[in-house]
Amino acid sequence: MTTTKEQAREPAAPADGRSTAGARARHGLGRVLATVARSAALFVPVFLVATFVTFALRSLSGLSPARIQLGEQATPEAIARVEAQWGLDRPFLVQYGDWIGGVLHGQLGASWTNGADISTLIGLGLGVSLSVATLALVIGVLAGFALGTLAALRRTTWIDRAVTGFVTVISVMPAFVVGIVLVAVLAVGLGLFPSAGYVEPGQGIGPWLAHITLPAVALSLDVVADVARQLRSSLVAAYRENYVTGALVRGLSPRRIFFTHVLRNGLGPALATLGLKFPSLVGASVVTEWIFGLQGFGRFANDSAQSGDVPAVQGVLVVSIVLVVAFNLVVNLVLARVTPASQRGV
Repeated sequence: MTTTKEQAREPAAPADGRSTAGARARHGLGRVLATVARSAALFVPVFLVATFVTFALRSLSGLSPARIQLGEQATPEAIARVEAQWGLDRPFLVQYGDWIGGVLHGQLGASWTNGADISTLIGLGLGVSLSVATLALVIGVLAGFALGTLAALRRTTWIDRAVTGFVTVISVMPAFVVGIVLVAVLAVGLGLFPSAGYVEPGQGIGPWLAHITLPAVALSLDVVADVARQLRSSLVAAYRENYVTGALVRGLSPRRIFFTHVLRNGLGPALATLGLKFPSLVGASVVTEWIFGLQGFGRFANDSAQSGDVPAVQGVLVVSIVLVVAFNLVVNLVLARVTPASQRGV
């Protein structure tokens, strides 16, 4: 009788295991969907308000395509004729409705200066900036995590003080100064890298990496400093928690304690700092792009603003908003997956 009961209970174990795995999978999917839903709920009103304010700035600025095309001495009749061709004589809300409808379909309008499609112009510059920013982010994350982890594991020692001093120094170094030094030493002096220009990835991964390495290194120093500081502080704080003391009492190895408990709980602040880093790397590299002769997104934004090309500036702002929201969504998804507090719904 005992054997029969044991045999009857044996098939229940795999079923329980499958149900537990299924529950975990559903819980994980629920966390991802909740994160996406929160981001979407935040994105829609922010996007609408930001685009409305951006579009309203054109009316407040007093800029007109007629002033750019005809000059300051244009007659009122000529100005009215050009503005009518661009549809600027219609009511403001009608203009905004047409513009936002085009934006939702990926159409950012035409440039006031040359009539070119703004989506195409931004796409050309965005590819360059995304290449540089992605490599800069990879360098910053790898170096920052290595330095932050080293400082936390050797806290209060000379290594910790050396790392802290190093990241403090590089955090105050302007990217354009670093870029000039890199060009003078590694490009002109040693000839290891090209000093300027850009090569598409389709023409060869090697030449492409060679052209974007120096500007990426120049832009990555700020990311290295921020990630290293945040990670060092969060790891040191995690080592002081009671669960680490409990793990030591249970006899767990230092390696297991670090990777299983300390690192996962300390990753949150360091990952959160990356939320705004990538979009800022894409858009805030105007001087660096000038130094390395790159026709990137930041340089296009600067040129458009200086020439008074309002539709181009509006397109830049729209793309910037999308980049900020999209990258923050990726960071939030990673946080929800990695950090234990997010998995517990904290």
